[in-house]
Amino acid sequence: ARQELFRRLNMAPGGTQTLVEMRRQLLRGLKQHPAWSAIDADLLHLFRSWFNRGFLHLERIDWRTSAMVLEKLIQYEAVHAVQGWPDLRRRLEADRRCFGFFHPQLPDEPLIFIEVALTRGLSAQVQPLLEVTSQVASPAQADCAIFYSITNCQEGLRGISFGNLLIKQVAEDLKREFPHLRTFATLSPIPGLRRWLAQTETRVQLSMGPNAEHRLALLSAIDQPGWHSGAVPEALQKLLMRLCAWYLLHARQGAEPLDAVSRFHLGNGAALERLNWLGDTSESGMARSAGMMVNYIYRLEDVERNHERYFADHAIVASREVQKLARKSPLAATAEKRAEA
Repeated sequence: ARQELFRRLNMAPGGTQTLVEMRRQLLRGLKQHPAWSAIDADLLHLFRSWFNRGFLHLERIDWRTSAMVLEKLIQYEAVHAVQGWPDLRRRLEADRRCFGFFHPQLPDEPLIFIEVALTRGLSAQVQPLLEVTSQVASPAQADCAIFYSITNCQEGLRGISFGNLLIKQVAEDLKREFPHLRTFATLSPIPGLRRWLAQTETRVQLSMGPNAEHRLALLSAIDQPGWHSGAVPEALQKLLMRLCAWYLLHARQGAEPLDAVSRFHLGNGAALERLNWLGDTSESGMARSAGMMVNYIYRLEDVERNHERYFADHAIVASREVQKLARKSPLAATAEKRAEA
């Protein structure tokens, strides 16, 4: 009976948007009202049908797009905040692309959007991509498409996966527009790294074995504001790179990777390609991941196979470089001893 009520509400003018907003408010109160979970289940069941791929349309967003939609991009951007209209305009220039999924019942509301930089080579740092005054490059010279921001816009549609469909379709569309593109990759944050480093269990493991005191002293430097602005000890850089590789390959939430961004891209069929030292030196980048960023690469011929391996065995496809860093992590020796015991 409740689902039938929702169906009838959906037929009224503005009904779909009202129901999405209803679920947004419901999700925020779910912890205080566990009984609402039954309502949430009904709404999610209906939304998965109403927002399936057949009803969505992909649109390129550029400077000619309606001001209402452009304002929504500034409002919703969740990865790298847009610093006003000049910043947004630079993100929509000739060497950039922005695409979003839209639904016929929400014509001015992007469901999800992705920002792409067309570059020469694999980008290691995000700040140059976000520099408002940077020179606009010729897209004809680009050999790499860097997905540097993906934002889900509608909190009321949480639990409905749009990102995997979006990335694959955008990659295919870009390949048709620019046949010379050779690489499709992300420049992604590692939002859980600092939190994982601060966990008691991680600290206990780091306090074991030779040179433990020196390691912990080195690691304590990242708690100091501006620690990265001067000369960073090479030993600290090596330690953080190795710990980051271990985190991405071995830290787990059940059978899956602990890092949410990693789960998303690996589940889409990407491969973990490269870690980038001080890839994001913004305040949020330093607070979340000590500035570390990662490239996940989408090799279109391997995406489906990687996707199947991940969901069958939770196998992580990673480059030799990342695997080598993880093997040199101090946690590798600790894990080996625990396995022998």
